[in-house]
Amino acid sequence: MGAKKVTAQEKLTGFQDRIRAAGLRSTAPRVAVLRKLETATAPMSHADLVEELGGEGYDRVTIYRNLTDLTEAGLVVRADLGDHVWRFELKRAGATEHTNNHPHFTCTDCGTVACLPEESVRLTTARGVPRAVSQRAVEVQLRGLCDRCE
Repeated sequence: MGAKKVTAQEKLTGFQDRIRAAGLRSTAPRVAVLRKLETATAPMSHADLVEELGGEGYDRVTIYRNLTDLTEAGLVVRADLGDHVWRFELKRAGATEHTNNHPHFTCTDCGTVACLPEESVRLTTARGVPRAVSQRAVEVQLRGLCDRCE
């Protein structure tokens, strides 16, 4: 017996329920932002979301306000990956307010950003290491050349 396939309506209802549970009104732009972030393979900037959602009739300001609301409500995590551009992604289970519990890689040449599996970087406690590191209340950001630019 395989896993049950989730219908589009069930997905929509799930997004609406998550938004309401966070204390926000469920609106079409908020659902659209969550839907887009859920299917993203890497954190997305505001400009990325404008490009993706602009065709659906959402303007820059609406998308920005909804990103801010969803971040403040704890549904989305915002990070600066070293290039002074805020990028957004859905908050993962077990993530803290300021980190999404997985490392990111940014190519120093082309700027491509990729999410890395959590197990690709291991943090261990050691003498002299701040307690926050052992509690995973840190963001790990790796920089270097991607395979294409190497």
